[in-house]
Amino acid sequence: MVFSSIPFLYYFLPAALLLYYLTPSRGKNLVLLAESLFFYGYGEPRLLLLMAGDILQGYFFAVLMERYPRKKKGFALLSAGTALGLLIWFKYAGFFADSIRALTGLPLPVLRIALPVGISFYTFQILSYTADVYRGSYPAEKNLIRFACYVSLFPQLIAGPIVRYSDIAGEMRSRTITRESVYEGLRRFLAGLGKKVLLANQLYGLCQIFQESEKSLLFYWVYGAAFSLYVYYDFSGYSDMALGMGRMLGFTFPENFRYPFLSRSATEFWRRWHMTLGGWFRDYVYIPLGGSRCGKKKWLRNLLAVWLLTGLWHGAAWNFVLWGLFFAVLLAGERLWYGKYLERLPRAAAGIYPFFFITVSFVIFNAPTISAALWDIFCLFGGGGLPAATAEAVYYLRSFLVLLLLAVLGATPVPIRLYRKFREDRRTGALLAVLEPLAMAGLLLLSTAYLVDGSFNPFLYFRF
Repeated sequence: MVFSSIPFLYYFLPAALLLYYLTPSRGKNLVLLAESLFFYGYGEPRLLLLMAGDILQGYFFAVLMERYPRKKKGFALLSAGTALGLLIWFKYAGFFADSIRALTGLPLPVLRIALPVGISFYTFQILSYTADVYRGSYPAEKNLIRFACYVSLFPQLIAGPIVRYSDIAGEMRSRTITRESVYEGLRRFLAGLGKKVLLANQLYGLCQIFQESEKSLLFYWVYGAAFSLYVYYDFSGYSDMALGMGRMLGFTFPENFRYPFLSRSATEFWRRWHMTLGGWFRDYVYIPLGGSRCGKKKWLRNLLAVWLLTGLWHGAAWNFVLWGLFFAVLLAGERLWYGKYLERLPRAAAGIYPFFFITVSFVIFNAPTISAALWDIFCLFGGGGLPAATAEAVYYLRSFLVLLLLAVLGATPVPIRLYRKFREDRRTGALLAVLEPLAMAGLLLLSTAYLVDGSFNPFLYFRF
């Protein structure tokens, strides 16, 4: 069940919220846990056993770490090893077997292991909790219901953001739900729904047309830009829906995106894109390895390790490894050689460099193989004997131009600044108070119409 689906929007979510609001405060965590388990097990009930086992081991090993401090390192390793072992088996065993078979010719069996939805996200939440308890940053949670509710919380279970227990520990014990927070959450949820259904899904349609059309240099760049925007609206739309549902339930989840396409460098881009993942790798991998407070060789090793893991986290395929290494090279280059020059560029010129590396990176991201990725990059920069443009490419660019312009505008702070300006003005603010609920209802109805009529509506990050 995905957030942008009719069963979720019109059956599960209203019923879950109604039951949750009618439940007394003492029982809210138990009800929320039951709802989250139902949500996760709706499509594949047997996967509940896997998640339940991971929750139990994370809970009990953390309690044991606190009870037996002299043995806490062993318990921490057992917990992390169990969580990572499950993730590696289900997500990477087939990839490793295929790679070894291709490199060595050994007759290894072909593994076809179904990837449990959301396993990358809830594994990282358990790992961060285990690490925090081991470090003494946060005490072990003694209440199993609270811990299980944290791991399985349905708004952020399958698509993030990656929430650390310390972020919401206080709210797991006691939270306040007001009309204002519910309205604010509903508004954020519907904004995310619109981003996903009205922008991301339509941008994906343009990307699909590219796969089936005559190629040209113009079409390659249109495709690269459209796919970059598609991933942004697909993922940030889901993050907005998660944050909105969190507010409706009384939680404040961390932000996951902050206008990444306004970045002046790859370094800044990753401070604005999927911020909870970047923060996770920084605090639990990069800094423990030594971070940047070491010699140049060790720093390069740390950077390479983080980006190799970041690439693999996104998918068990070599194109994701190449994608991670691509960003490692960019970040190293910015720090060692040309980063200071980027900072001096005028704002108008500063967007050229990010446009190139973002487009190239997502062409790599979406390629089925390494060879396909390299060929696409070759074609992006004029190789392959492609024409500069074709009549078909110009036709589709004109057909999707309004969508592309709206997507570019929506990826900037302009819409939210205009909204705040109108809201703060006394005359327009009063009008906005009347029109905003109508606009929200219209957005829901329009999104519903697209969902009923459309054929594409999956979520890209489900495979991660």
